[in-house]
Amino acid sequence: MVTALHSEIDEVIAYIHRHIYEPLPLSQLASYVAYSPYHFTRIFKERIGLPPLYYVSSLRLQKAKDLLLRTNLSIRDIGLEIGQQSLGTFTTRFTERVGVTPSEFRSSALQADNHLRSLQKLNDWRTTDLVLNPYSRIEGIVQAETPFEGIILIGLFAKPIPEGLPLYGTLLGSLGEFCFTDVKPGTYYLMATSVSWGMQAMDVLLPQATLRTRSKEPIIVGPYSSVPHQKVTLYPPRLDDPPILISLPLLMNNFLDRVLQHSNR
Repeated sequence: MVTALHSEIDEVIAYIHRHIYEPLPLSQLASYVAYSPYHFTRIFKERIGLPPLYYVSSLRLQKAKDLLLRTNLSIRDIGLEIGQQSLGTFTTRFTERVGVTPSEFRSSALQADNHLRSLQKLNDWRTTDLVLNPYSRIEGIVQAETPFEGIILIGLFAKPIPEGLPLYGTLLGSLGEFCFTDVKPGTYYLMATSVSWGMQAMDVLLPQATLRTRSKEPIIVGPYSSVPHQKVTLYPPRLDDPPILISLPLLMNNFLDRVLQHSNR
């Protein structure tokens, strides 16, 4: 039964990808696999970790990122292309979930390349969190299914999708141990992606083929409680992975700023 449900959700995801520029109401997605909207939403969220329409909106923002870099369409037209009638609404949603405005994202190719080169030359990776608060520690290890040399961007997010800035995040110079300190009580999802040294700026800005990992189950942090040691494995993209919406150059820039502050102390 589980296998059948997985197959049906895979079919819906493929359908969404084929029709992403068309209206995709919940009733239409549910009827595609002959389920009620309620039952379809439940099994989709169990499999993907996100409600169906949130997944659709995430995929549309990924398409917007692609259009911003690969076409000369205006930002307004790109918003219309993905179903946003208002330029203001599109700009606000894009900025909230990617971390930069559409125009900033469109002009960030040179920045991405420069950040990657700076990180490749970096010798001291001891700088830890991008956010500091006096609470718990979350420690773990990152492995990979395939050989990998580059940087790993890993963070704790409020939702099971890498969007917006992580609540806690860092960069690793290699596979191995990671640690987030001073984590406030709350519910978090651990997400990571990678950037190999040989990547071009476009690969960094549109990370659709990068190794990644994500926790569909939340990490619960309570006051004065210990969190189990985390073990995560980077893997090639899978059909049921949500898009990586967050701007990787923005994370790189934040990390490099912290390295600079650390070295100036």
